[in-house]
Amino acid sequence: MGSANLSRLQGLFAVYKPPGLKWKHLRDTVELQLLKGLNARKPPAPEQRVRFLLGPVEGSEEKELTLTATSVPSLTNHPLVCGPAFTHFKVGVGHRLDAQASGVLVLGVGHGCRLLTDMYNAHLTKEYTVRGLLGKATDDFCEDGRLVEKTTYDHVTREKLDRILAMIQGSHQKALVMYSNLDLKTQEAYDMAVRGLIRPMNKSPMLITGIRCLHFAPPEFLIEVQCMHETQKELRKLVHEIGLELKSTAVCSQVRRTRDGIFTLDSALLRTQWDLHSIQDAIQTAAPRVAAELEKSLSLGLDTKQLPSPGWSWDSQVPGSALGLETDARQ
Repeated sequence: MGSANLSRLQGLFAVYKPPGLKWKHLRDTVELQLLKGLNARKPPAPEQRVRFLLGPVEGSEEKELTLTATSVPSLTNHPLVCGPAFTHFKVGVGHRLDAQASGVLVLGVGHGCRLLTDMYNAHLTKEYTVRGLLGKATDDFCEDGRLVEKTTYDHVTREKLDRILAMIQGSHQKALVMYSNLDLKTQEAYDMAVRGLIRPMNKSPMLITGIRCLHFAPPEFLIEVQCMHETQKELRKLVHEIGLELKSTAVCSQVRRTRDGIFTLDSALLRTQWDLHSIQDAIQTAAPRVAAELEKSLSLGLDTKQLPSPGWSWDSQVPGSALGLETDARQ
């Protein structure tokens, strides 16, 4: 029973991290629940051993004692004697979320810890919904930070916001091509660009592959950001810089990750589902999709020799800020 449980605890799964909870506390809670489930199984029947016990002679009226061979259970492996069978179970954490952010957090167990590294090297995109609030600026770009400025926002319209977001996406697309080291004159590069498969070869600054406004009701607005190599602080700074480009100010009131690679909100386990059987089922469900995504990423890396095109300027077209608008202004 124990080996069967362990064999199904090999892979990746996603959980939903609520705001206000640190990722370390979440990982420790999941680990504790897994240990509880593994140790809750019914212990196997104890081994029987032969012991010679002193007892009265059967059929004798006299009080004579003799040694009799008797089968008795061995308690050396009983949980009350040796303690629980599992005392530690390593749980790996993928792309982390800070305490204020919420959303999809990918965890790995068993050989899934190695898969986390493979997923990181695949440079898969992540998706966020980011909520902003116009009219004020704080020292940490968060709504509850120390207030440093208040501004008006009556002049801000949906059209102006959409124009800024389009400029952001355009400048980051140029940077994405540069960090992918693609030879822009090859057919492979064109095919990858059409299929949306261009990815950086190594670590890079935050790269935005897609951004759009989902809701606009001043002073609030909600944007969807598809990106890679980001931090939640950079996403909050992005809201701040959007406010400046709109000739106003803005703070971030919410950052929620809705997708991390192949894992979405629909596949993320809620707090009530952080138990052994739910996690095992989630791992088995995700395993084929994880394998397919990694195989696709590996084939892209082998089939394309991504080299800079002739005459490419490495110090050009790099976003000078989270927006990338400073670079566009120089061109």
